[in-house]
Amino acid sequence: GCVQKYVVKNYFYYYLFKFSAALGEEIFYITFLPFTYWNIDHSVSRRMIIIWSIVMYIGQVSKDILKWPRPLSPPVVKLEMRTNAEYGMPSTHAMAATAISFSFLIATVNQYKYPFELGLVAAFVFSTLVCLSRLYTGMHTVLDVIGGALISAVLLVLLYPAWDMIDHLLLTSPFCPLLCVVVPLVLCYNYPKLDYYSPTRGDTTTILGAGAGATVGFWLNNRYAALAYTSRNFQLGFPLITSKIVVVVLARFFVGIFVVLLTRQLMKSMVLGMLGYRYKFPIGDLEARRRLEVEVPYKFITYSSVGFSATVVVPLLHKLLGLM
Repeated sequence: GCVQKYVVKNYFYYYLFKFSAALGEEIFYITFLPFTYWNIDHSVSRRMIIIWSIVMYIGQVSKDILKWPRPLSPPVVKLEMRTNAEYGMPSTHAMAATAISFSFLIATVNQYKYPFELGLVAAFVFSTLVCLSRLYTGMHTVLDVIGGALISAVLLVLLYPAWDMIDHLLLTSPFCPLLCVVVPLVLCYNYPKLDYYSPTRGDTTTILGAGAGATVGFWLNNRYAALAYTSRNFQLGFPLITSKIVVVVLARFFVGIFVVLLTRQLMKSMVLGMLGYRYKFPIGDLEARRRLEVEVPYKFITYSSVGFSATVVVPLLHKLLGLM
């Protein structure tokens, strides 16, 4: 579609909500979720990734089943165009923000010393900012946002009693690697069909692929007793942060992000090249890359490699560099 012309009258709100909108996109997921694994706690990261994968899959599928349109433009001004081809209800930004912020709170409140009220306010502010950003950017109605947040909250309540059981099965079951790859692939190939192309299937494949790769990594680390990061180096209730801790945390993060982004780029190029050779299309052919037989394996393999790299390759590199 064409980009609308608009005049920014309040730059504070403009940049605040543009930034808040990014907290529900890939750039946030690919940085915050691995950061949690590398610097906070394995169990917290595992639970967040499991919840995030389930919530986002249900949200994406719900959009293409309900087929509720996004707000009409005009009267609203849309500040984003990539997701405009998707349906609106529910807002997956609202779902992801609610799931990530409150699952982080629930997973850490009993493990680290910090005021519960402070964590609750932080989770509420985070999810609220992301929800409001979807209204400001013109991408969702109030009902879309409320629906997304409520669905995510209900799923959290339903899944919470099974957290420990699911976590135990994913770490110890000998069938975990097979199920964590086969089930998401089946879901991706059987995604609801639309009359026109929408990025929802590709985004869902990205999410399930990353979750599958990370889960296989969790299983391998537990199976072979990989050294865990020392969580006492990074306590949420710490009274004092030493410069050494800050350096180690930043070093882990930048080394890890470099490896993750490098993995994504290399796997993307390699898989697209192989699929292009198999199905006889140039890598730059956008229409060919949207075909089911290309999009699903390309995104699933790429992002499962990213998830695996973040949970297995990066920790090994951290250990080699003395950052464990």
